[in-house]
Amino acid sequence: MSFCLTSLAQSGSEIYILDLKEKKGKITLSNPRNITNRIGYDNQPSFHKTEKVLYFSSFDESGRADLKSYNLKTKETKNVTTTPEREYSPTLTPDGDYLSCIIQRDNGAQDLGKYPVEGGEAIAIIDNMIVGYHVWADNSHLALFVLGKDGAPNSLHYLELPTREDMVLAENIGRSLHRIPSEEAISYVAKVGADNWEIRKLNLDKLDSEKIATTLPGKEDICWTAAGTLLSSDGEKIYMLQNEKWIPLPIKGLKLPLKGITRLAVNAQNTTLAIVISE
Repeated sequence: MSFCLTSLAQSGSEIYILDLKEKKGKITLSNPRNITNRIGYDNQPSFHKTEKVLYFSSFDESGRADLKSYNLKTKETKNVTTTPEREYSPTLTPDGDYLSCIIQRDNGAQDLGKYPVEGGEAIAIIDNMIVGYHVWADNSHLALFVLGKDGAPNSLHYLELPTREDMVLAENIGRSLHRIPSEEAISYVAKVGADNWEIRKLNLDKLDSEKIATTLPGKEDICWTAAGTLLSSDGEKIYMLQNEKWIPLPIKGLKLPLKGITRLAVNAQNTTLAIVISE
């Protein structure tokens, strides 16, 4: 990810939130609104599990990325970090006390660390590999997207923190890593071939995987609703997976077409969808 993150400072992206309702296999999206609404990069949204807070990564005028929080109730945006480093992919740790994130340093290192949710100094978690994306399996286990070196493909690692046992489970994966709701499993995208990308389920008990579905053509960004429905986008429309088919979802209250949709995230209460609109 060090090969592309800094360049993103030169492009623009906004975060929108939409109201979401899911009932009896049907999803309704409505009331899209831009919560960042500024020139620059705002990306990688992630919700707090119990509070009405959305975290994201945001570039300042100098090209430094900090973590910010947006309160969905008060509509107030605050900095979680203000550092000389660059922080990406904020993710609430399972205990709720920290935000883990990718920390990109000027010397080229790209570590995984964590900051106290209420503010404070970073604590290093992983500093011996180039981590691009991550998801927590539990308090002591992580699934990691690790960048390949010297032309090697990106790989899926499963790391046990207490022992530092590191297992490589798959190669040539996409950036979307997610816990699957109500299952002891993680989803990832396996880029099997140029025209064959699969969403796969990693079962955490045996660490084996199975295919869930094929992605939308050439699209690797997905998310799960709290009810266990997969969402994705082709860049202009949002889709839900139903009976192994991607079904487009209309958006009520949409005044102008959405273009360049990438990242998606749904809150634990299953009431709000966050999407990134990239220029």
